[in-house]
Parts: sequence; structure tokens; C-alpha cells
Amino acid sequence: MKSIKLPIFLLFIFSFFCNEAGADEPDSAYIFAYTTHKQNNTAGLHYAWSVDRENWFGIGPEFRFLASDFGRWGTQKKIINPILFQDEEGLYHCLWTLNDDVGQFAHAASEDLYQWKRQSYPQVMGNGNVLNLEVSSDKKNNRYLVTWESEIDGELKRFKTTTTDFKNYSETTGIIKDKRLGLRETVRIDGELQTGTVKKISWKTIDGLIKWYEWSQFHSMERADNMRKDQERFKDLRKVDASIKLIPERSKKISDKLVGIFFEDISYAADGGLYAELVQNRGFEYALSDKSGNDPSWNSYKAWSLNGENASFKIDSVSPIHENNKHFVVLEIAEIGAALVNEGFDGIAVKEGNRYDFSVFAKIMEPKKGKLLIRLTDENNKVIAETRTKSIATTWKKYEAVLTVNKTVDNAKLEVVPEFNGKVALDMISLFPQNTFKGRKNGLREDLAQAIADIHPKFVRFPGGCVAHGDGLHNMYRWNRTVGPLETRVPQRNIWNYHQSAGLGYFEYFQFCEDIGAEPLPVLPAGVPCQNSGTCGHGQQGGIPMAEMDEYVQEVLDLIEWANGDKNTKWGRIRAEAGHPEPFNLKYIGIGNEDLITDIFEERFTMIFNALKEKHPEIVVIGTVGPFYTGTDYEEGWDIATKLQVPMVDEHYYQPPGWFIHNQDFYDRYDRSKSKVYLGEYAAHLPGRPNNIETALSEALYMTTLERNGDIVEMSSYAPLLAKEEHINWAPDLIYFNNTEVKPTVGYYVQKLFGQNSGETYIPAEIQLSENREDIKKRVAVSVVQDNATNDVIVKLVNLLPAEVNANLDFTDINIADSEAGLTVLKGKPEDKSALPSTTKISVDSEFEYKLPGYSFSVIRIRTNSIKNTD
Repeated sequence: MKSIKLPIFLLFIFSFFCNEAGADEPDSAYIFAYTTHKQNNTAGLHYAWSVDRENWFGIGPEFRFLASDFGRWGTQKKIINPILFQDEEGLYHCLWTLNDDVGQFAHAASEDLYQWKRQSYPQVMGNGNVLNLEVSSDKKNNRYLVTWESEIDGELKRFKTTTTDFKNYSETTGIIKDKRLGLRETVRIDGELQTGTVKKISWKTIDGLIKWYEWSQFHSMERADNMRKDQERFKDLRKVDASIKLIPERSKKISDKLVGIFFEDISYAADGGLYAELVQNRGFEYALSDKSGNDPSWNSYKAWSLNGENASFKIDSVSPIHENNKHFVVLEIAEIGAALVNEGFDGIAVKEGNRYDFSVFAKIMEPKKGKLLIRLTDENNKVIAETRTKSIATTWKKYEAVLTVNKTVDNAKLEVVPEFNGKVALDMISLFPQNTFKGRKNGLREDLAQAIADIHPKFVRFPGGCVAHGDGLHNMYRWNRTVGPLETRVPQRNIWNYHQSAGLGYFEYFQFCEDIGAEPLPVLPAGVPCQNSGTCGHGQQGGIPMAEMDEYVQEVLDLIEWANGDKNTKWGRIRAEAGHPEPFNLKYIGIGNEDLITDIFEERFTMIFNALKEKHPEIVVIGTVGPFYTGTDYEEGWDIATKLQVPMVDEHYYQPPGWFIHNQDFYDRYDRSKSKVYLGEYAAHLPGRPNNIETALSEALYMTTLERNGDIVEMSSYAPLLAKEEHINWAPDLIYFNNTEVKPTVGYYVQKLFGQNSGETYIPAEIQLSENREDIKKRVAVSVVQDNATNDVIVKLVNLLPAEVNANLDFTDINIADSEAGLTVLKGKPEDKSALPSTTKISVDSEFEYKLPGYSFSVIRIRTNSIKNTD
């Protein structure tokens, strides 16, 4: 198992105290394993210890040493009546009841009672639940006997199964009551009676649990560190002097793709956001299931209404334009003048003088001919643009027209007015601005796309996140359902509880990457759904049946042919027909996202990875190591990556600013011989989830360490990227927006400054401060890189102190080509959410002075001829 990354001094202390028992301590004692049933049974596994089985001392108290991974995050991840035992090899096992509904129980194993291996959830009941588990060793038959009670039709019955390895189980059979052992005891801990299991174990193991708890408390204290404490902590600090000297002889090559973006369709980032379509529910495919039935108005009629009398409309599904888009609207007009109206996404924003492409699939049902009047109206129902289609035929055909707007309106509506009496069927009703990003048809909203492009991202990860592997097997994001003509694509429920039209699909993602000069990084499911899925047995990680995995592996291989294949290949032809005959030159593929690392996952991931390695060794496969920087998924994911020699792994963590301050050596400790790292999702989180100077500077501080470790960290991306106001699923985000405004955050400007000032060579710098306090040293950082294309040397300086830092920079070994350098500074008060970077000039020489403002991030870009004394 990959070791937990503790700071060096804590590793020493933890190791010392865990291995050195005091002379007055016992050789062994009793451990009591229990749960309090608090927090709706999500409190997890607790321990208490005793030397006499009478006086018990909680470790914590109620500290969670094990949590269940079964079910959705929150109230479903329960541990009920855990039972703990140790096998003949010394390995500890914990079994527990998951809930009152399922015919499964949970199992996990540990060598030390605090670092647990992957969990499993065997299905042992076809009808009935699993309650009050017990386990015992059947030494005679070299197996374990697991028994439980089950409530079936109001009657409590008892069952058993046997296992040798807690992976394979015998057929479930009934037992009599006498076979139950009554292993649980009740003891008093901190004045409360608790029920659990008692085991005698070595004091060394108990001492290890105590030290683990103590380290966890210290670590939590570090994480809670924030700038609110600065007024008292630094009350006497007026200024700090810093001496910074470059050490070019120790320069090293680092990744040229360190800063990228992660796009996920969350918070209306795609439909209603980056995807420029202005019509909501254009295909009439919205369904109650999109919002899990919680919104009765969310159906095929959503965003549509009828304006006028003597007319009606209904949704039909007989003879659609394509089987993947089954629904369409039928208008019946008794009196000309009635209009089918679409409200857009929070209205339709249009600009005076701009042109908009309208299109619709239509077929006339009664009479034999007629046209459609298309118009845009303002909030007072005044027409601001108008056009007509050609006469509608009696079979499905696509009709197009252009609207030129005569007034800027933020909340317009689209109206479709049949100019005839009778019935007409309509589908895929669309309105697109012609001014999309790079003028692409079916393209992206220009201002949002430009804000992303301005970061100068070196790659774009898409389509998610949790969206990628979906809410259950049926909801996985399948790339091949998002390419080809729009009417043939497969819309589906978004895991964030709205609708995905698939209009922004794989072709559009790849085209956007090409337009901004970024590498495409598609992430595909590893054959398993989201670890937080509400399906597959209350979130139990199911998995595509193995009998279907060959077909799924081929689907992954097909993506490479679609992206890189000749236009005459099967999938290359589909790409070419979409308007891109040349290959996209795909280099990276992510397999999996924050998955539970279980046997089910490993079997499927290994199958996909081996096929890619065999068929396309040129593709860099990026694996997954769970949603956190520590814990079972992280450890097990790294073990799989090491075993399979996966080229890169995707790490995720959202942490308070204190974590980023106190973990600047996180990647310095990584083994350079193992997989490279893609830090795919990270952000600094404060209570209330603001994006402010405190979070932004904490991220800037940490990003200097990513540059320092750019030999092991290949890529990084803040997450999430986009959020539409009034539709926010997650905060903080990098860019907020509405229909007319783009609102970058201070965190955005940090990413932009790093993206626009990246380099391929890292130049170490020695920094000495006049103050030797650890809390001061941790809040001043420098990173120096060279842009090999321009030969510029770029100095990034971060100051998380409220006082100025007077820096003397020694550039003796740099051949400076210009006495002036560009200087960009982002600064403000910690709570400031609206700070903007300012750009000016600064005088530079072989040695020069620069004052870092309090709470600031500075970038100095220096033109050079060359660097002396480098390899």
C-alpha cells in the first residue's frame, strides 16, 4: 500500500511513538469496536480501550476510523452494528449492516485498524435484508462462517454463508437460533452505554490508534488555519526582508502542459451556458426523470407555451425524425395567429444588429402546404426580429432562416407562428447566434469561450467529472452517442439533476481544443458508474457485465479511431462528415473518475488499460485514485497504477486554504519512478464557499509548488470551471455568468496568470527571510520558470502575509536583455472577491529590489538572452 503522505517531522514522531511503548505500559489490552448510531448511522466505526474490561476510554471520543462507501454521499453511507475480528494471519476484518433494505452486507480489512483496504458488498439475500451480523472461524474446514438475521414478511429469520477469503461466498442457507453466538457486548463509554465487540490486542496496536487520532487532530488544526487569525498572529509584523538568489545550475525540465482546464456540465455549464443554443428543450426531450421526479413541471413541455386562441399543442412520439429523439410537438391551428413560444434559458439575450440562425425540423399534417413565421419579441411582446421559412412539406425536413435583431434585449422570446390552419409537427427548434466562438456552426458562446481561451490552457479535460461515469450504468456518458447530426444524438439526464441535449458533444469539445491550441483530454467511464450513484444497489458500484465488456472496450478503441483515424475508416468517416477530415491528434485518455477502487473497478479498468496499451501504446492513459488525497481509494488506486504501470493518475482534492499552506511539500515526497500526476480537480474552500483573495492566493502559493514539481506533476486544473447564476450546483467556481455577463473570479486571474506565464524549465531559487518563524516562511513563495519559446524568465512571487516583503532578487547568472520587465500584481484584502490584476513595468538588473504587497501575487516577466551556467 502506498504510504500516507505525512509531513517529514510528523512521520518521524508518529513512527517513534507507534514503535516505542513506555516501560509502564501493558503488553496488551482490550479494544472495543462500536458505532453510536448517531447522524442517522453515518457516524462510522469508533474504538475504546481498557486494561480491565470495566473502565473504558474512548479514542476520540467517537472519532471515525472507518466510514462506509455504500450509497449516495450523505445519509446513505451507514455503518450499523459493526463486528470486528482478527484472522489467523493477524489481519483485522470488519463486517457491518448497510441499511434495512438490501440483501447485502459490507466487508473491509486492515492491518492496523485505521488504514482500511477496499470494501466489498456481497449479495447474500435475494429477498430480505441483512441484520445483526456475526462471524466466526471454522478452523476445521479452514473457512469463516457468517450469520445474520433477516426480516421477511414481518418475521425474523436466520441465515448463513461461508467464505475462505471474503470475496467468494457459499450459497445462503437457513439456520436455527442456536447457531448464533451472541458476540456483542454492552459497555459504558463517557457515561453512555454502547454495544459492540471486544477483542484483546497488542498495546502497540492501540497506541498506534491513539497516535493516528492525535495526528488527525493536528492535521485538522492545520487545515483550519486561515487568514482570520492573521490580525493576532502577525500583529507586530511590519515588514519582512527577503533575499532571493537563482540557482540556474540546478535547473530542470518540467511539463509544458501544467495548466489546463477541467470542463464539466455542472451548474448549466453546457446547455444554457458555453453551448450557444438559445432555445431550451429544443427537442422536447425533457423528462420528469431528469430531476428524479422532484419537479412536476419538468417534462416535454418545459420552456414552451402557446400564445393565442383557437389553437392547441401536444407532445407526440409516433414517427419521430430519429429514434434517439422520440418526442416532438404537434400544433393544431384553428385560427391563424397562435404562436408556439420558447422562453429560452432564463430568457433569450440578443443584441441589436446581430444575426441569428433559426432552424427546425417540420412536417405538415394538414393541409398540404404553408409557411412558418418566425419572430423574436421583447418583454412587451414587441417584435424585434422576423423571418419566414419555406413552405413546409408533408415529410420531415429541416428548414433554416436568419433573424436580424433591431433591438438589444436580455429577455426575449422566440415565437413560431404557422401561417395556415391545420396541424404541423415540429422538432429540434433551434436559435443560434452567428457570432459564436471562431464562427463555428453549432458552436460556443463567444464571450465565455474567450474567457476560457484567455487562460491559455494547455489541455481541456471533458466532459466531467461525475457527468462522465453517470448515475448508474444506463446514465454513463457514452462518447459515440454525442457525435453525428444533432437529431441522431442521444440526450439524457444530467447527474446534476437537469438535462443534457448532447448538442455540445465530442466533436464540439475536440474542435474547441483545436481552436484554442489545447490538447483534448476526454475522460471515459472505467466500466463502472459514479461512486455516488443512486442506482446499482443503493450506490453499490455495479459495473458493466463482464459479458458486455468486450463491446465496451471496443467503444473506447473506437474513440481513438474517430479522433485519429483516416477519413476512410468507419469512425474517421463520421468525423470527416462532421467537417473535420484531418485527424484531431488525440494523445491522452482518462479512464475513470473518482471511482471506488473495488474488485469490480479493478477488473474492468485493467481490461480497458491492457487493450489500450496493446492497440494504441502511443496514447497516454490516465488512471484514477479516488476523490481524496488520502484514504482507501487513494492507496488502492496507486497500487493498481504501480502494478499496471499506468503512465499517469488523476488526483483530486478540495481543501481549506490551511491545507495548501501546510502541504507545500506534498509532491516533493513523490516517487519519481512511478506514475506521473494529473491534479485534475482542486480548489481552496472556505466556509460559505467564496472565491476570494484568501482562496486565490492559497491556490497561487500551491501552484508554485506544482511548478517546482513539474517533473512529476504533468497537468493540473482547477474545478469546477463554470457556473450559471441561479443554477449553481457547486461552489466555488472559476467563472460565473448569466445570459449577458461573464464574471471571472479572483481565482480565475490566478489561473490566467499561471497559464499565460508558463515555462518548460524550472530554475530553483534560494529564499532567505529576515524572520525565521515557520508560519512566516510558509506564507512567502517564489517560483521561477523559463519560457523556452521566448527565452523569457518568469518570476512568480506569492505573499500571504499582511505585511510587505522587501525582496532583493539576485539574477547574476541571467543575461537580461531589457532593463524593463512586465509586472502584474493581484492583491487585496483576504475577503475581497472583486480584486483585479494590474499591469505595469519594473526596472530589472542583475540584482534588483521588489516589494511584494501584503496579500499579493506578483508576476515579473523578464526578457533574457540566455541563462548562464546551465546544461
